[in-house]
Amino acid sequence: MALGVLRCAWRIPLMLLVVVGGCLAAIPLLPRGPRPGTAGAALLRNWSRLFLRCFGVRVKRVGEPLHDPVMFVANHGSWMDITVLHAVRPADFVAKAEIGRWPLVGWMARRGGTIFHRRGNNDSLAAVMAVMSERLRDGRSIAAFPEGGTAPAGTLKTFHARILQAALDAAAPVQPVALRYLRDGQPATDMLFSKGESFLHNVGRVLATRALTAEVHFLKPVVFDPEGGRRRMAETARAEIAVVLGLAT
Repeated sequence: MALGVLRCAWRIPLMLLVVVGGCLAAIPLLPRGPRPGTAGAALLRNWSRLFLRCFGVRVKRVGEPLHDPVMFVANHGSWMDITVLHAVRPADFVAKAEIGRWPLVGWMARRGGTIFHRRGNNDSLAAVMAVMSERLRDGRSIAAFPEGGTAPAGTLKTFHARILQAALDAAAPVQPVALRYLRDGQPATDMLFSKGESFLHNVGRVLATRALTAEVHFLKPVVFDPEGGRRRMAETARAEIAVVLGLAT
């Protein structure tokens, strides 16, 4: 308990300093999101690493990400997932619309090229997919969480296949990405959302915990099979991620 308080005592001021500095730097360098190969993309990658260090998180990349444009599909267990992937491979994320209304966080998300989606709204999803395809055709990369939300620790939800249509329409490859958090070589499930836990409570808990490593595994791209369609692609991506996470498919 005492160590947790001490960690918070230095991590919180550092985090606030990093956030404010990132906001000031984002104004000129991220006018419309992190375009590949630009100073804005480098800023987002380096800022993400620095922000994660405020929480005692080091990022380790495993495997090679494909070149732009590509759609990354990843498992989702923590609010940190977006920042973790940005730390190794900046991309335009698809996120719930509520984030866009959060003070400061929403502004930063828009600067980072986030595409907002109203869950449960088919019209919103159609519009989001159109934007995704447009950005992929423009040479930008997209990242999405096909589970549709965060999954409890030790679980992997069904991957929704419809979102993959954006990549198919743009003739862009789909690469699964497995995200996992380790402490002393063991899964750090304590930093994932527990059932019914609020965002702020989880942030406070993670700030007080010991250092950990976030691994980003870039896996083999999934290939479209006319017989199985996008559903087969989603199932294959989920199965490959499950293997890395040590979960039953």
